[in-house]
Amino acid sequence: MRLRHVVSSLDLTRDDYFRIFELADKFSNVKKLNYLSGKVVSLAFFEPSTRTAQSFHTAAIKLGADVIGFASEESTSIAKGENLADTIRMLNNYSNCIVMRHKFDGAALFASEISDIPIINAGDGKHEHPTQALIDLYTIYKVFGEIDGRTFGLLGDLKYARTVNSLLRALTRFKPKKVFLISPSQLKVRREILDGLNYPVIETENPYDVIQDIDVLYVTRIQKERFVDEVEYEKVKESYVVDLKLVNMMKKDGIILHPLPRVTEIDRKVDKTTNAKYFYQASLAVPLRMALFYEVLGERKDD
Repeated sequence: MRLRHVVSSLDLTRDDYFRIFELADKFSNVKKLNYLSGKVVSLAFFEPSTRTAQSFHTAAIKLGADVIGFASEESTSIAKGENLADTIRMLNNYSNCIVMRHKFDGAALFASEISDIPIINAGDGKHEHPTQALIDLYTIYKVFGEIDGRTFGLLGDLKYARTVNSLLRALTRFKPKKVFLISPSQLKVRREILDGLNYPVIETENPYDVIQDIDVLYVTRIQKERFVDEVEYEKVKESYVVDLKLVNMMKKDGIILHPLPRVTEIDRKVDKTTNAKYFYQASLAVPLRMALFYEVLGERKDD
């Protein structure tokens, strides 16, 4: 069965994840294919992006698709007062798939409810970023050869980071041994996310208490743009720094991931350690998103 919309990590089954990983492996070294020749992909980025927008753009081109779209709300008719629904309906006329980023929670779900073509959520507010979770899990799969049985530590802004929400939900399709949620009390995972998890989670504020047990340390920046009150941001903005002292306490084969961009939460000296896998993680974005495009738009014998 072809995937339709990818709005949440929960839209994918365990089999979907592994099928996309296998496809990404096949696409990892290709220069150009014509699998999506004649297809048009719209990149509807109502919120700024560098890595996500460019990797989606590159993935589409490498599969032979044409790409249209915009990189900010100001460059669209929304700046003139057009509503989101009308913008999505217009993009339906021009393309075969919409990759959408928006500042409001639920915008991608809303778009999927009115769109006749597939919607891929490239991040909506503080809600979800499911394709980042795909990249995160694919990195773990490539490094360890499996995802089940691993101990995870999610560190930093666990309240507003949509990447965290998507990763936690994606892990319900696997069998993590346990997940440590490491954050200041003001930035704990929201209750509606916790209530949907089916594996052991342990909340803590001190990474040094648990770092020796962790296989995958997933670091997020404190997101200033998500705070309503800048005073609250100032209180927590440098809560954690992953430095060599912390890294030296990790398992020898433990890895550090980060969805990027980073600010001060990972010391640059950590980049040279064997534990640092965040740049490798970023390098997997294009083949992974190629695989996702193929799943959504490619020709299938069972279609």
